[in-house]
Amino acid sequence: MTANMGKEDTVFGALDAHFFAPLRRKRTRRVGVELEFPVWNRTPGAATDFSAVHAATEEFLSVHPFPRQVRDDEGAIYRASDPGTDDELSFDCSYNTLEISFGPAENLGAVRQRFASYFPALQNAFGRRGHALSGMGINPHWRENRADPIGNGRYRMLLHHLKSYSKYGGSPRFHNHPDFGLFSCASQTQIDADEQTAVSIINAFNLLEPFKAVLFANSPFGTRNEVLCGRDSLWSRSLHGLNPHNCGMYGVKIRSLADIAGYLESTSIYCVERGERYINFPPVPLRDYAGKETLAGEYWDGDAGRHRACTFSPSPADVRWLRPFKFEDLTQRGTVEFRSVCQQPVREAFAAAAFHAGLAERVDALSELLENDTVLYGHGYGADELRGLAILREWPSFIDRKALSAQLHRLLDLAEEGLRMRGSGEEPLLAPLRRRADTLESPAREQVERLERGETIESVADDYGAFGD
Repeated sequence: MTANMGKEDTVFGALDAHFFAPLRRKRTRRVGVELEFPVWNRTPGAATDFSAVHAATEEFLSVHPFPRQVRDDEGAIYRASDPGTDDELSFDCSYNTLEISFGPAENLGAVRQRFASYFPALQNAFGRRGHALSGMGINPHWRENRADPIGNGRYRMLLHHLKSYSKYGGSPRFHNHPDFGLFSCASQTQIDADEQTAVSIINAFNLLEPFKAVLFANSPFGTRNEVLCGRDSLWSRSLHGLNPHNCGMYGVKIRSLADIAGYLESTSIYCVERGERYINFPPVPLRDYAGKETLAGEYWDGDAGRHRACTFSPSPADVRWLRPFKFEDLTQRGTVEFRSVCQQPVREAFAAAAFHAGLAERVDALSELLENDTVLYGHGYGADELRGLAILREWPSFIDRKALSAQLHRLLDLAEEGLRMRGSGEEPLLAPLRRRADTLESPAREQVERLERGETIESVADDYGAFGD
């Protein structure tokens, strides 16, 4: 790929402007962290009470007055940010999920200190109203909760889009939980990248995904909790996965930035904004999109209280609305975002960010270790297939548990070396992962075992929501 692919009036030029131009600067060691937490009603079997959520939000903001506030169509605050830190409190898709995102920082310890101020205040505000936050990848009361999106154009559009999956064929291609975004929760990390590092980071971390599943799975799903990271299939078997290039892992090795551009062209676009209207439409691969004169879509008519059909003219500039959901995503911020980690128990919430940040400093050594791996690789399976096996409760017989534990410790050694290179004293954040590497027990595996011993989901949710040093 050339240094400048062209003007934004072509798809190639628009990709360059939005995805690749941000890489043309000196890379920093800044890390972005986004944490999504289930909001759950502490009464067993009860749905989240949105009025309690709104009241708790207002109470929190009276103590932490994030001045930039955005309200939904009914007047409730769903996003508030602090321009001084770029920290943001928001609700993701619905009021069943609270997200705390932090401004990019070079010291994860300093970010965790701010979290240590926010989270107890939030937990107290919710607790006074019989609710709580938890560090789980699936809301413990997801079956009982209201499947209502936040009342704004974006989230109405998104849920309406996902609910249209039946137009594209039924099971087994799609699951019947189009509202999964209203109850599944992630821990996302963004690592600064540049033209020299983006490709190597994506390739190395793509190979890492099966090992990450062993450490971080925390969304048990299925009739017998047979899948420990249900978030994988909730995404891939939704309408987001109609085009498999839009989510999950890369099935090819990326050789250059041009390969990334080609991959982005192969992903599908499904929404744009025109004026104040979000329009959704049947997903179209980006390389075909701009060549169409018009497309038919739908938008929400608030006055009429229903969706209306419309037509619009595609433009290459609509690339800004392209939303891939890869496990390793090149973003429009000059970062690689890691999206495959479930939310973690609150006391261990920053372990995943530290793991990614440390390994990003040792990406060449990480690549060498994984390309020569024989613990998971070399048994006839590719990275994507291995991830699918590693998220299951029952692992295949070729996995040597002792060898897997040793390899996980080697990965943690590399991450620790990388954190030392960063020089901010972040190494202690990895400590919980050493225990997981010893026992091969992810939070999901521990959760399922506790439930089988007779504990309630509420008891586990309480424990996973506990904050402490």
